[in-house]
Amino acid sequence: MRFLAFAGGIILILVVLLDAFETVVLPRRVSHRFRLTARFYDGTWNLWRAATRRWTTGRYRESVLAFYGPVALLGLLVVWDVLLILGFTGLIWSLGISPLNGPGQVLDFKTDLIASASSFITVGFGYITPSTLWGQGILIIEGGTGLAFLALVIGYLPAVYQAFAQREANITMMDARAGSPPTALEALRRCSVEDDCADAPKFLSDWENWSAQLLETHLSYPQLAFYRSQHENQSWLAALTAILDTSALVSLGIDGIPRKQGRLTFAMARHTIVDLAQIFQVPPSERGADRLSEADFEYMQSELAQVGMCLPSGRDIFSELAELRLLYEPYLTALADRFVMPIPGWFPASEMQDNWQTTAWAGRGVVRL
Repeated sequence: MRFLAFAGGIILILVVLLDAFETVVLPRRVSHRFRLTARFYDGTWNLWRAATRRWTTGRYRESVLAFYGPVALLGLLVVWDVLLILGFTGLIWSLGISPLNGPGQVLDFKTDLIASASSFITVGFGYITPSTLWGQGILIIEGGTGLAFLALVIGYLPAVYQAFAQREANITMMDARAGSPPTALEALRRCSVEDDCADAPKFLSDWENWSAQLLETHLSYPQLAFYRSQHENQSWLAALTAILDTSALVSLGIDGIPRKQGRLTFAMARHTIVDLAQIFQVPPSERGADRLSEADFEYMQSELAQVGMCLPSGRDIFSELAELRLLYEPYLTALADRFVMPIPGWFPASEMQDNWQTTAWAGRGVVRL
């Protein structure tokens, strides 16, 4: 029994330390199947999502979902701490080196647990002292591990929130450039107003860089995907959808906009959506996402023509666009279901105000460009 406790304690400590290293320190994708962090997020998110779908609706549901990211991150840190304390407790108990062990003293697992916890969180109760050299060594190692975890948390949380703030700043800027929620038609239509499409290449280039940054930050900190934006009609997935739609259409040819930049942005954004689906082990949806009918495409084509953006004639652009959509829409659909984040269409469903045009006092100070 003591041998099993010793082996279990060693395995538990190594598993937690490896998981913390891969999650906090290692800035790359981890390929092996079993990961404590991944299991934790899968289990807790499935429960959280099921509970919110059953007990909440509308804006209240979005607010509850927004709590999950921060709560889960803190919960993961607690789980790591508890498992490490239990692992070291198993070592102390299995070796019979209870801190209060002496002549006539009965070994007590509860006392070992208190000693392990007080050492890990560096409280150090005075009445609990190791009675052997082995006990002293193990508690010293545990105390050092606790301090190292504290240092990791101090550096880890600011890095996560800095990456989140950088992501959200760009998403907020898309509000005035592509609408709320963002759509391809609005992005192209607003690029053409008063500047003869001069801003379109820079717009696509900026969002090519944003897609690359999104991929890198979410590879290093996958839990960022669970952090939601300030407005319920905004999200990192909605922004990525608008960029994929816009760049796919530009890559097929629009008068006044270089096709090359459209192809580059599409390649980067598509790379991002596919890799994120792989990170979260979300296979592409078999039903895909039929987001653009032929009638809708004709409407969008006429709207673009009104602002001087004409698609090439003599080609079946709708069919060519459908082939490009198959490269990313199944992944969008799967991730939207996974994170309960709706993806926008190709154009606004109705006349809507941007988020920057609305205030808490409806009807006051509404401004239009």
